[in-house]
Amino acid sequence: MNLTHIDDNNRPMMVDVSNKNETKRIASASGIISMSKEAFEAIINNNVKKGPVLQTAVISSIMGAKKTSDLIPMCHPLLLTGINCDVEELPALPGFKLIVTVKLNGQTGVEMEALTGVSLGLLTIYDMVKAIDKSMVISNIQLEEKSGGKSGDFKREEI
Repeated sequence: MNLTHIDDNNRPMMVDVSNKNETKRIASASGIISMSKEAFEAIINNNVKKGPVLQTAVISSIMGAKKTSDLIPMCHPLLLTGINCDVEELPALPGFKLIVTVKLNGQTGVEMEALTGVSLGLLTIYDMVKAIDKSMVISNIQLEEKSGGKSGDFKREEI
């Protein structure tokens, strides 16, 4: 098995994508944060001392996607053409599901940007609400789907 981020001398390297075709690439990732009913209601009622939690999490998700190459050593800096964040309320949990979709026209995919966006958004929710509930759990951070590129399309199957 050839590792793409190791050269012939067993040294780390960033993959050369200069010979790859530019294609439209889209990736969506999601993750869940579960919490106490008290924390959930504080967020829903916009009653958190640090400010509007979900709006701040969306901004953090966008910033995280844009800064992925600064955080993950072998990721290429990318000219992203779009980032969309959706937040679903999960009252039965209670908690929230965050979905981040990232787009570009380029030579490499945006899966890591979508996953990083989700991670930073969920961590922001945790940070803003930890005074109410330190037992929150972040889980199920996963790629939902991707399109474009040589490896083709992927869509997670519903269970």
